[in-house]
Order: sequence, then C-alpha cells, then structure tokens
Amino acid sequence: MKNYTVRPYEPRDFEAWNGFIGKAKNATFLFHRDFMEYHKDRFQDFSLIVEEDQKWVAVLPANRVGDDLFSHQGLTYGGLVYDGKLNADEVEVVFTNLVLFLKENKIQNLFYKPIISIYGKQSSLEMDYFLFRKNAVLYRKDLNLAIDFASDFRISKSKMKHFRRISESDIEMRKETSLASFWDKVLVPRLKEKHNTNPVHTKEEIQSLAEKFPENIIQYNAYLEDEIVAGITLFHFGNVVKSQYGATTTQGEKLRALDFLFINLITEFKDKVSYFDMGTVTENNEKGYNPGLLKQKEELGCSVYNQDFYSLAI
Repeated sequence: MKNYTVRPYEPRDFEAWNGFIGKAKNATFLFHRDFMEYHKDRFQDFSLIVEEDQKWVAVLPANRVGDDLFSHQGLTYGGLVYDGKLNADEVEVVFTNLVLFLKENKIQNLFYKPIISIYGKQSSLEMDYFLFRKNAVLYRKDLNLAIDFASDFRISKSKMKHFRRISESDIEMRKETSLASFWDKVLVPRLKEKHNTNPVHTKEEIQSLAEKFPENIIQYNAYLEDEIVAGITLFHFGNVVKSQYGATTTQGEKLRALDFLFINLITEFKDKVSYFDMGTVTENNEKGYNPGLLKQKEELGCSVYNQDFYSLAI
C-alpha cells in the first residue's frame, strides 16, 4: 500500500498549491489561492495537502469552525481535489488517511460539498461511493440548473417571442471590464429592495478578482439608450460558464432584459463550452426551492444537475 501523509496548507505552499490546482482533474479557478484568499479574514483556513514521498497527490480546500471542518464555506463547491493519475483504490486510501488526520486533530465532523459533476476535466464520482462506504449522511441536495449544449435543449416559444420583440428595440448587450456600474446601479439596489440582502462579493472584491482572473470573470450588461437595465456576471471555467450574478432594474424587468442577456449569451457560448450553468433555485420555503425561478431556467433550456452536501462523523 502506498504511503500517503496529510498536512495543513501553509503560506509557503502558495505557488505549489496553485500549480497543483492547474493540473488536477477536478479543480477550477475557484480553488486558486488568489481566489480563496480574498475572504481569508472571514474563515479560519484549514486546507489540507496529501503527499506521497513529498509529491502532492491531493488537496482539500477547507476551513475550520471549532471542531468541524468544511470544504470550504466560502466556495460554491469543494471536496477532495486530486491528480488524474490516481485510480479509485488510491483515492480511497487518500481519503482514509485524510479522515485519520482529522481524527488526530480533534475534528468531530466533516461537511463535504463535492464539485458538481459537469465541472471536472474527468469524472471524480468515486468520492461519492467512498463517502457512502464511510456512512456519510447526504443531509442536503440543491437543484442546480444548467444547459447541456450537447443535448437537444430548447428555449420556450414564449421566451423567444419576447426576445425577438425586445431585440427590435434599441437595447444592446455590451461586454465590459468594469463591474462597478452593474454593482452600483443594478445588483446592490435590487437585492436590497427585493430581498434586503447584499451580494456575496462587494464591488471592490469582485473587481479585484476580475482583474486577477480576467479570462474567468466576465461582465455583460444590457443598455437601453445608454442606461444600464440589466447585467450578468459570468464565471468561465473552460468547459462551463456560470451566471454567478444576474439582475435587472425595474425598467429592465418590464423589458425582460435579463432574458435578453441570457438568450444572447446562450448563443454566444453554445459552440465554445459544454455547459451553461445558471445556478441553484434554493429557497427557504416548504418546497425548498423557488418554483418561479425553476420554471424560468427550465424555459431557457436548463436541466437539473444536483448539488449534494454530505456530513461525516469523524
């Protein structure tokens, strides 16, 4: 049996971590330290590195809260990230060693949020099996909606009818490098008005991240007579694009400007990526999801790809 050792991430590992993320089979730019550390003041980082004879074979982006370990609360998804050369038997041994390390470090529970299957360069579903074998509990499952461009996806007739109508007006889509206008004039005021909340990223944070990851964070806005009426912030993962934020002004809502942007972007990316991810429809109600939002995304051609959440008693 191979000899794997586990140790916590340290600042001196910054470059080596990013190098490993760049070639791992189930990693995205969200696991890059430049992205993870924009909110390092909010989380106690307890990311882990698994080595074989000092060669990195896996990492776990994670944060610690008391006696619990989360993979990672500041990221949309996480889970064990590993070298594509590892076979399933080796992944099981890596995970077993990681669990032993957590036990030795007085961790009582691991909360594990695996990457959605569409994001990996290769499948990493073996981890679902090993979580099951270790009696992990699937305690939450979110509906995540995405378009598979290889499928026979369809945008509803009503969406296309309104799209053609609005396209005949003076509305236009613009790709922009600054996210300030969307944050200041659309996203922040609309979230405050409709949900009394704020976006996860401040304007300064998202702009800084966009400058660090210019190929990955892209802003598209809709304008009517030079007045912004809607915007969508895309995260580009190579094989997948995700609408991380989307919002309209009151005028934009009447115009269906968000649908205008979505349909244009679906056309823009359908030959460039495999999936267009529109995110979850989770809501704190009896159903656990927002039926109107689910219908809206399905009418844009989306299907369901579940986001799972596991807990494992250590």
